[in-house]
Amino acid sequence: MQQNLEQLSHVIQSVRAEVGKVIIGQADVIDKAIIAILIGQHALIEGVPGVAKTLLVRTLAHVLGCDFSRIQFTPDLMPADITGTSVFNFQKNEFNLVPGPIFTTFLLADEINRAPAKTQSALLQAMQERVVSIDRHTYQLSSAFTVFATQNPVEYEGTYPLAEAQKDRFALKITMPCPERADELDLARRMLGHDSPEASLTNGVVQPLLTIEHLQESRATLEQLAVRDEMLGYILDIVRATRTHEAILVGAGPRATQSLLMSSRANAALFGHDFVSPDDVRSMVIPVLEHRLILRPEYEIEGLSLTEVLQQILQSVPVPR
Repeated sequence: MQQNLEQLSHVIQSVRAEVGKVIIGQADVIDKAIIAILIGQHALIEGVPGVAKTLLVRTLAHVLGCDFSRIQFTPDLMPADITGTSVFNFQKNEFNLVPGPIFTTFLLADEINRAPAKTQSALLQAMQERVVSIDRHTYQLSSAFTVFATQNPVEYEGTYPLAEAQKDRFALKITMPCPERADELDLARRMLGHDSPEASLTNGVVQPLLTIEHLQESRATLEQLAVRDEMLGYILDIVRATRTHEAILVGAGPRATQSLLMSSRANAALFGHDFVSPDDVRSMVIPVLEHRLILRPEYEIEGLSLTEVLQQILQSVPVPR
């Protein structure tokens, strides 16, 4: 088992390094995206325009040897534009499926909150069950099907907030900040030459490292990582504390417990550990829980943020020894 975990750690480090050739100054974001992939769940990426949200997902798909599709969500986008539709073939006198962009491995739902709820809901079944229903027929998606949805945190005009059920299906919310000055200066220098991040992705600088089969093996190896009963209780107590905190109107549900457990285990593997520690759990609390909670209006008016509330909860829940 130890050898398998060491091999998994080596694979993860290689993927981090390869993606880092394109995505500059976003090491923590890359780590969180890899965690979402390792646990077989979906991620919501939030950041201002121009911080390489789309490029991040394209690069991950390339490095992991997976298919990639992108959907630009707009107010006039229809569910059939995502799932596909059946078209009548006059020569064969039958309906044939014209698959939509959802039939892929890595799907980028760009600016998902630009489309109304009816269109957003076209992703729900695929995200939960990895199947798509079209005209009473059900089609299987890739076992590694992963949705990365992006949204702009500052521009709300003409947007449709994600429903709570939709947000709950995203295991992580990854906040993508602007790069530090040194990293942005490095990016500017690269743009003057022929080694811009986009060029690195297309000119062979970044190489595919895995296949879907290897990715599935990595996920199976992750399941070997030990989680003590005390750590399970710690995770459960943190999630349950969100349901009773005076500043929270709607707390996290059981799916949040599962996401926090799996992402904590993946975080341990990311740093070469063979067991989950309290530090692994604490580092994943905000990415896993923040987007699932609703703050009471009176506390929001006072300027309290969900990040501060979660930090209060972490201080109040006893840490197992």
